[in-house]
Amino acid sequence: MYSLPILFAASSFLFNPVISIDVDWTQDSSIKSAASTIAYGLVKYYTGNNTGDTPGNLPDPYYWWEAGAMFGTLIDYWAFTGDETYNDITLQAMMHQVGDDKDYMPNNQTKSEGNDDQGFWAMAAMTAAETNFTNPNTDDLSWLALAKAVYNEYVNRWEPDTCGGGMRWQIYTFNNGYNYKNSVSNGCFFNVAARLARYTANETYGDWANKIFEWEQSVNFINSNYSVLDGAGNAGSDNCSHVNSAQFTYNAGLFMYGAAVMFNHTDGSDMWKERVDGLVKSAVSVFFQNGVMWEPSCEKSPSVDQQSFKGHLARWMSLTAILAPFTHDTIMPLLKTTADAAAKQCSGPSSDDYKGPSGTACGYSWLQEGTFDGTTGVGEQMNALQAVIATLGDTAPAPYTSENGGSSEGDAAPSANDASKIPQMKPITAGDRAGAGILTTLVLGGLVGGMYFVWADEK
Repeated sequence: MYSLPILFAASSFLFNPVISIDVDWTQDSSIKSAASTIAYGLVKYYTGNNTGDTPGNLPDPYYWWEAGAMFGTLIDYWAFTGDETYNDITLQAMMHQVGDDKDYMPNNQTKSEGNDDQGFWAMAAMTAAETNFTNPNTDDLSWLALAKAVYNEYVNRWEPDTCGGGMRWQIYTFNNGYNYKNSVSNGCFFNVAARLARYTANETYGDWANKIFEWEQSVNFINSNYSVLDGAGNAGSDNCSHVNSAQFTYNAGLFMYGAAVMFNHTDGSDMWKERVDGLVKSAVSVFFQNGVMWEPSCEKSPSVDQQSFKGHLARWMSLTAILAPFTHDTIMPLLKTTADAAAKQCSGPSSDDYKGPSGTACGYSWLQEGTFDGTTGVGEQMNALQAVIATLGDTAPAPYTSENGGSSEGDAAPSANDASKIPQMKPITAGDRAGAGILTTLVLGGLVGGMYFVWADEK
């Protein structure tokens, strides 16, 4: 017997006119038209511009980082296609979420915010600077300054006393994952540092980019094959010696694009060329099956977060081909076969979840050979949009710098330190435990003594 939800889903194909997305990959106009359709479906998930809602936030079950990733994607969508439709809501969201200290730590998120969450907003700000996106209409704020502010806080969170360096996944001790050091958080740091180095020509940023990359290698988060592994728990007790070897597309993309930026910034240095080449070869061998991108660690049962990872690799591979042209002939054919598979997945019906035109909802798995897999969401729609615009890399402008047309400028405003934003308990030491034991003994002794006198008085 079929359940009612399954019957309803099936009936939606019968009673909703199917539009589907048909693309001529030899014509930029056709690719841009397809991207426009997918982008419309993506933005229909967004409610932050509705009266009474918070600009920059996506509704449940989507976390704040994914909103930052979405607006970064929409900035690249504008840069690659010229379509300004979503620029106003993007600007509104990016400005509303900057926070009092202008560092993408807003009050509505700070308590639960991780380094990777903050990083995706910082990378969106960096993209805005590199594409000459609409500058903030205030004298004390700029895209460049916002990215610098996050970079500065990352530098302060670098921990040489555990694992020889690196940042933790979480900012605050009271959040689950505080003891985990991982590639996504340090990858955001690396990516922002590399792009700041190229944009500003300030070698301090480049030095930090190299330091982060070498640290990732030292703890085997980037192994000898240039595969980017997820991270390690118990950073304090086992010094990152037990590495979680799971591989995810967005981790590979963070380091690949950052390395390509450094290759470009250093005028094609041999060291960065070797790193870019290794990262590209690793990604091709791990994340492509018959020319189509997939997520081997969670293709069949991804979490809400994981449903959005693949698109970031597609977009960052396209930018890698721009800044490290020697990778072009390897990358672009794979992006085109992937984009074709992704577009063919965008044939799902409209529903309570998907408010775009019927026949344009994008599924998750691009290995389904054109058969809609039945899943919909922000991640699925954003993946497809990134995959499609990635094929426009050959005609897209290279990211700007301050020396070749980039209009964003300015220094980061002084920001409050993390402890002043949310007071938190310091990590417990052996001395604290000893002192707590003595205090507990004294308290218990006093309690027992008091109980004796009460008992004696009753006698």
